[in-house]
Amino acid sequence: MKDKSNIFDAYSTYYNLLYHDKNYEAEASYILKVLDDFDCKGKSLLEFGSGTGIHGRLLANSGYNLVGVEKSESMVKEAVECDGFCCFKDDIRFVRLDRSFDAVISLFHVVSYQTTNDDVNAVLLSANKHLKSGGLFIFDIWYSPAVVSIKPDLRVKRIENNHLKITRIAEPISIPNQNVVDVNYDIFIKYKEDDKIINISEIHSMRHFSLPELDLFCNNNGFIRVGAEEFLTRNEPGSKSWGITVILKKL
Repeated sequence: MKDKSNIFDAYSTYYNLLYHDKNYEAEASYILKVLDDFDCKGKSLLEFGSGTGIHGRLLANSGYNLVGVEKSESMVKEAVECDGFCCFKDDIRFVRLDRSFDAVISLFHVVSYQTTNDDVNAVLLSANKHLKSGGLFIFDIWYSPAVVSIKPDLRVKRIENNHLKITRIAEPISIPNQNVVDVNYDIFIKYKEDDKIINISEIHSMRHFSLPELDLFCNNNGFIRVGAEEFLTRNEPGSKSWGITVILKKL
């Protein structure tokens, strides 16, 4: 198994620029609707994989108290805390806080980074231990029917600001018998002031899931699945739904 402990550390400084076009506001609003629709009464949230804290701050601004857990120390350093939002470095599989929450959320396919059964079980158990009875675990994943139907392909992303120009090449390789896609990233960062170029190469291994597979994980870790929907659109998951949201309830 590949060591995923520092895959974001190398370019955490450039992370927000790479994802400047990501609609965090829409995603935070979406999570608020899911929390409301699935009858989350309280305002305490735990976020697995809080990144640079943008979702956390937006949810805090909507009246929630959110604690973020992030494995990358440099991502935590980039995060800006505010009233109602704080974050710290730890491993979501093994973190144990002496408190419980109304809901645990995990966005941007963090659960899909758990490529082994042991990792998936550990994350679900960790979520369960931090939830009040009846609490929700809400997360998004790569969805197997779509990955098989659409198939991952090579993608190039270019972005720049006044100081940097970034080119990111993503070349995926499917590993069918493991339900895993290895995404090989080559990131070229050019500094405009002196034309210096830095190259970062990484492999992000991503697992995709079917719903019956997830139900087995849920049953083994004290959850029942109460919802599954296409991320943001809220449509029923299908063969074109690359990313779906899964809603679990603690028994």
